[in-house]
Amino acid sequence: MRIITSTLAVAAGALAVFACTQDLERAPGAAKLKSAQTTATSGESATDARGFVGNIESLTTDNSDFRRVVYTGKNIQLVLMALKPGEDIGAEVHDVDQFFRIEAGTGEAVINEKRTPIGPESAVVVPAGARHNIVNTGQSPLQLYTLYAPPHHRDGVVHHTKLEAERDTEHFDGRTTE
Repeated sequence: MRIITSTLAVAAGALAVFACTQDLERAPGAAKLKSAQTTATSGESATDARGFVGNIESLTTDNSDFRRVVYTGKNIQLVLMALKPGEDIGAEVHDVDQFFRIEAGTGEAVINEKRTPIGPESAVVVPAGARHNIVNTGQSPLQLYTLYAPPHHRDGVVHHTKLEAERDTEHFDGRTTE
């Protein structure tokens, strides 16, 4: 487990690899994204990929949805999240590695029962197989983005609330953003 309270060059590098500009439509309280292409066609190669480029801090702090999948590549997925005061992601174990970056709010990262305070500019890396949770302990939304490697959720999924996410049985189905 590594919890780092400074900007992680690894995450910045991972986002820099994405080579596409997304159109951003701002709506009250939510970051609305439009992809130039929804799914890849069988004739496209990695050299045709447009990836993702965007102001991740603004996208994250403008987002009010519990979960919003922004970009899904073959080996990585970018997801925005906003947790209400007192809300948590829910203790879970994935078979994929996961990175979290906190942009606003305060909370706790719980990895294999070890609790660590987190806040703006905190980074959390959770290895596959570790039981983890992110908990909002503050009075304002805990706004973060997460990278799954490989992808974990269905591309384009939006869960406005935690209850909506818990009722949905979706998982990554192999379809990517482009």
